[in-house]
Amino acid sequence: MIGPRHRLAAVAGVLAVATSVVACGSDSAGSGGQAGPPQPGGTLRYGLSQAPSCSDPAQAGSNQSIYVARQIVDSLTDQDPKTGAITPWLATSWEVSSDAKVFTFTLADGVTFSDGTPVTADSVRDTFDAIVKLGGAKAPLGTSYLTNYVGTTAVDKLTARVEFSQPNAQFLQASSTPQLGILAKATNAKPAEARCAGDNIGSGPFTYAGYKQDVSVTLAKRAGYHWGSAVFGHQGEAYLDRIEFTVVPESGVRTGSLVSGQLDAISDALPQDAPQIEAVGGQVLSTSNPGTPFGLHPNVTRGPLRDPAVRQALLPALDRKQLVDTVLGPQFKVATSTLASATPAYADLSAQLPHDPAKAKSILDQAGWVSGADGIRTKNGERLSFSVTFSQVFAGNQAILELVQQQLRQVGVDLTLDLVSLPEWTAKMNSKDYDATYGNSTRADGDILRTSFSITGRNLNARGPIPALDETLDKQLAANDPAARATLIKTAQQQILDNGLYIPTVELSQAIGAAATTQDLKFEASARLQFFDTWLSGR
Repeated sequence: MIGPRHRLAAVAGVLAVATSVVACGSDSAGSGGQAGPPQPGGTLRYGLSQAPSCSDPAQAGSNQSIYVARQIVDSLTDQDPKTGAITPWLATSWEVSSDAKVFTFTLADGVTFSDGTPVTADSVRDTFDAIVKLGGAKAPLGTSYLTNYVGTTAVDKLTARVEFSQPNAQFLQASSTPQLGILAKATNAKPAEARCAGDNIGSGPFTYAGYKQDVSVTLAKRAGYHWGSAVFGHQGEAYLDRIEFTVVPESGVRTGSLVSGQLDAISDALPQDAPQIEAVGGQVLSTSNPGTPFGLHPNVTRGPLRDPAVRQALLPALDRKQLVDTVLGPQFKVATSTLASATPAYADLSAQLPHDPAKAKSILDQAGWVSGADGIRTKNGERLSFSVTFSQVFAGNQAILELVQQQLRQVGVDLTLDLVSLPEWTAKMNSKDYDATYGNSTRADGDILRTSFSITGRNLNARGPIPALDETLDKQLAANDPAARATLIKTAQQQILDNGLYIPTVELSQAIGAAATTQDLKFEASARLQFFDTWLSGR
């Protein structure tokens, strides 16, 4: 048993509506009320729990990468974190065809990239064309948002028409993501690896001023910026002069640096450290991630996970509440569906995810899996054993899976843990070289199910056709009516669970430690940080 001393509650994330505020703190650092009006200037020092994997917004997948890359790039649209509504940003208006195949954006005039070149309809075309060229291995999220992309036409300097060969109702929300942020020609012309070197050129409120892989990133305020999102709290330039991101993997060092005044904000604040942070006037900001919760993707072509009965038995074998209570902390929730509860069109399937080991054993008994002398079941000479491949992109992954391992052993299932580096994990995902993989994916749109589970998407189950599910995932792309689309997304959640394609565990949350002097540090719609409105008081 993993005891309370191993409680982690560190929060990071993987590789994008309404953010819910839980546990200690809120979804924004300081209101600015008692601190007075916002004061421009200063350098915010931020402690990342892991190194960004790439400086390119199109290739960014982990939260630590997106925290940085989001600040240098603007998107065509934005998403209101409170309502989920899509709002103007680089595009002042847009039209969507009745068949959801054609999206026409009217761009704001006078916007420039940090190299001085103008943001035009050609920039939109070049950005999307470059993402498609990067491909799913390098830019899995961006390419999934551009499924069936035909091309972008520059109707005139400020009008971009984006066309798809099939309906793509999710694309409007996708246009608000950093992965589809608009980049300058000089960046779009580079190959994938060169785009990770920290010299990406966007039109965002900050620019790259220094990038040392695995060590630090420095951003500088973009002088003259005045085309911010309608969601932002103010117009004009960002308040901060600079943001210095430092990679500090050790949680105790991050917290100590925050409390001592060496850092102004940190990722993955631990609940047990909250009193220490609050004692010096700071706070822990928490919000739940939309998208898919953490869970196991079984490869349905390998080992005992080929058996649908085994996959179904795993669902009641898990004690999700024990995972949260023992390993994590109060700002986490148990997973109650194949979508996280903060996601639009989430369906509560908790009644189908009870902790019921007797039911799990019964399913395995009926399927012919017989308990052996060591307690592990066998069938026709095959042990009920499989491995789960994972990385530590989320600090709690190993401890969660160690407890899952113990829970599954109680019903006769032998789970082995395969901890790999993030690059190794990505390579295995692309080649489907795993029995099961563990992770989550953040996005404030239910189409994340298609990205992860579609036979034409990432297909992390390595499955063949399932006509009913395939039809549902395709239909939601064609549904321009929000209510009809929500119904289809709810159906897809049920179908994924019914087919044993996902074994949900816990929902991801963000927990950011902020010093008393850090004001208006906010989460955007997909639970990533927005520094545009952030300012420093008392300096």
